[in-house]
Amino acid sequence: MNDGLPLPQRIWAVVTIGLALTMAVMDSAIANVALPTIAREFHAAPSTSIWIVNGYQLAITISLLPLAAAGDIIGYCRVYLVGLILFTLASLACALSGSLAALALARVLQGFGAAGVMSVNAALVRFIYPQRLLGRGIGINAVVIAISAAVGPTIASGILSVADWPWLFAVNVPIGIAAYLIGRKALPVTPRATHAFDVLSAMLSALSFGLLIATIDAIGHGETAALIVMEVAALSVSATWLVRRQAGVQAPLLPTDLLRIPLFSLSISASVCSFAAQMLALVSLPFFLQGTLHFTAVETGLLITPWPLAIAVVAPLSGKLADRYSAGLLGALGLLIFAAGLFALALVPAHAAVEDIVWRMALAGIGFGLFQSPNNRAILTSAPRERSGGASGMLGTARLLGQTTGAALVALVFARTGEHGETITLYIAGGIALVAAVVSSLRLMDRTGSQRPLADSEAVLAD
Repeated sequence: MNDGLPLPQRIWAVVTIGLALTMAVMDSAIANVALPTIAREFHAAPSTSIWIVNGYQLAITISLLPLAAAGDIIGYCRVYLVGLILFTLASLACALSGSLAALALARVLQGFGAAGVMSVNAALVRFIYPQRLLGRGIGINAVVIAISAAVGPTIASGILSVADWPWLFAVNVPIGIAAYLIGRKALPVTPRATHAFDVLSAMLSALSFGLLIATIDAIGHGETAALIVMEVAALSVSATWLVRRQAGVQAPLLPTDLLRIPLFSLSISASVCSFAAQMLALVSLPFFLQGTLHFTAVETGLLITPWPLAIAVVAPLSGKLADRYSAGLLGALGLLIFAAGLFALALVPAHAAVEDIVWRMALAGIGFGLFQSPNNRAILTSAPRERSGGASGMLGTARLLGQTTGAALVALVFARTGEHGETITLYIAGGIALVAAVVSSLRLMDRTGSQRPLADSEAVLAD
């Protein structure tokens, strides 16, 4: 098989990946901004309207691994394009929704479409770029995600200032069509596995991750002990059944085989911790900036912007470095800088000037950007090439699991600590980033680091 796509096909494939990722990432931010407007129009309570956001996230979480496994069998390109079609059609359904229930259902379908894109995105990147440029390709992905997250709220506010909320979803339709048409011609045709799709394992995976998210959310929001115990019990049964079913399977849907590779498991663990720390900070910072430092909502948005912008600047550089240096070294260094930025934010004085906050935000973004590209590269390259779908699915699952855990911890801390909850949350975020740095540094014990030859990974799986 050729090592990556030739030019100019590679460029068009990157355009397709960028367009689809931009829509999937921005749609989450756009829905958050539009939520109050949508709730008012449908005369819905905030607790009910939140399902417009939660339904989307839950659909992605429960379907990432099954769709990644399907990509191994029927081809990553096919799963990606079908997900893109579903996302585009669901966006049209969102724009045409006449009730909150219809909109929530359309958002769930949109989440399944986004999962089709996200589940095999990293696997496709591995086949688009030559091995020597893989880190740069992952860095470009990180730039797209960071910029989309940064400009999402601004674009949503701009659209709402001149049009009604359905246009927030309608704008996806022409972009989705363009991405699909380009992708049909440009995306690589990848090898297909010969084993059958395990339907029962897919159902158990969806149930287990759904219960895991529900349990984390219940703990974070202080639900009754009886409910939490019931959810934990159900989660234990479904997760145990799933893990036992995967034992001895050649290409398990839950990639327990890949988790036996030290570099892979350490990289996944570092990813979960890093995203948990980031979500802890990003959820609590608006409350900190507005409630404690008395900035306006508009000023708060501008003050947080240096974080994703710093990621966008640093990610391409760290991607290039990842092609030459160990993920353990780059990841640990980035996470230490990230932790320093978080602790610096927690120590912001009561009457801080704007520049005092901006450099702290940028420091956190620099650290996260330095860590992310090398870590993602390590996750992908530590898995055999034919298991790229499983690696890609775990990469997305680690991100979502970390984000969900971080958001739940914010709710838990706020409920237990009162007026100083924002500062405490930032300290916790810094502590989790330090834990992630330690986990990342453990990869330095591997002589080859992120440059582990493929044959080494295959040997681990064969043991």
